[in-house]
Amino acid sequence: MRSAIEKFKDIHFYRFGKPVPGYNDSSCHMAWRFRPKEGKAAAFYKDYRSFTVMRSENCTLSVAGIGDYHSGGNARKRKGRGKGKNREKDTEGFEKVPAKMEENPIALPEVGETVNDALPQVESESSFSHGKYLIYSGGGDRCKSMNQYLWSFMCMLGEAQYLNRTLVMDLSICLSKIYTPSGQDEEGKDFRFYFDFEHLMDSASVLDQVQFWSDWSKWQQKDGLSLHLVEDFRVTPMKLAEVKDTLIMRKFGSVEPDNYWYRVCEGETESVIQRPWKMVWKSRRLLDIASAIAARMNWDFDAVHVERGEKANNKELWPNLDRDTSPEALLSTLKYKVEDGRNLYIATNEPDTSFFDPLKDKYSTHFLDDYKDLWDSNSDWYVEMTKLTSGTPVEFDGYMRISVDTEVFLRGKKQIETFNDLTKDCKDGVNTCTSTS
Repeated sequence: MRSAIEKFKDIHFYRFGKPVPGYNDSSCHMAWRFRPKEGKAAAFYKDYRSFTVMRSENCTLSVAGIGDYHSGGNARKRKGRGKGKNREKDTEGFEKVPAKMEENPIALPEVGETVNDALPQVESESSFSHGKYLIYSGGGDRCKSMNQYLWSFMCMLGEAQYLNRTLVMDLSICLSKIYTPSGQDEEGKDFRFYFDFEHLMDSASVLDQVQFWSDWSKWQQKDGLSLHLVEDFRVTPMKLAEVKDTLIMRKFGSVEPDNYWYRVCEGETESVIQRPWKMVWKSRRLLDIASAIAARMNWDFDAVHVERGEKANNKELWPNLDRDTSPEALLSTLKYKVEDGRNLYIATNEPDTSFFDPLKDKYSTHFLDDYKDLWDSNSDWYVEMTKLTSGTPVEFDGYMRISVDTEVFLRGKKQIETFNDLTKDCKDGVNTCTSTS
């Protein structure tokens, strides 16, 4: 414990696990839970490392070296899982947390834990037939931006919570062309690539629609299961509260924007349906990549977000952005914000990172692509992803890049934003600034 605490001065240790034998006679593995002392990323983290142990002539043991992030695989215990909120608790040998923390647990992602997001199964015909379900069908949200997808998904999840029904969801996502290297919309992405499905299952009652329709076809006629069809988004959840049918299906047409799911939560419904954002977290596999990057900088770095791309080229809406994010302007601005010689993580959509080479004279610069080994075909992330796809290769796409880049940025000791900190241009274009943007 002492060796880890002395080496990693920029994290706060919460609990240590019991040391276990390593991969050879001179190593042992140990896990710990921690949080960085600074940064804005709200999460608990788990690391497990290999310790090289030396024995002196008088048989005294000492630690000669500590391995890289997640190098102590023998200390990583796998969790069991029950059903939903009754999931079996982690039983690994961590020291007990203080009583106050047990009584008031903080609902935060536990990054570094084994993820178990296998699809939920219906226990029996009886449990299926006695359930109540909500499903959204069709609509125009598919292949739109992830922001729109989430806004609509959270409306659907909020309605399911309000009606006290199991949400039947499509785990297949169409990724918008704005995130794909091909420049084309891409079907066949998995919800679990981007979001923490295990946490969603623990927080709400959800079923995969493929499983649902399979069970429905087996038992619907036999058990007299009924369907209530809703084809107008203006039918509010409040009007559906007394519906007794087994399944409520909201069917959306082909005319935009009236076929967007989020329309259900507009008008008088807006004050009734609460979007349960706490139930949907980013994928912990992506968060683990961000943590690995932070760990390689020993959690001791500052971060700057530099947004360029199309906005920098559009002088009508962002007249100053290109100039304000040039290397010369960055050096001028950062000299008052970041000390010389610091590790500086640059989160950016600028495709050519050599653009920032002038900053290397003052800072040790780091970029997302410096850490490609964390998602290449030999990485833990890739192995986990291909388990979800039955071996089909998975691309580290544009939305994943944005997610990880943002999370590393939030782990910096200082965070310097493009808008407000680097330029006076408005984030959404001329004359769109608000007091908080």
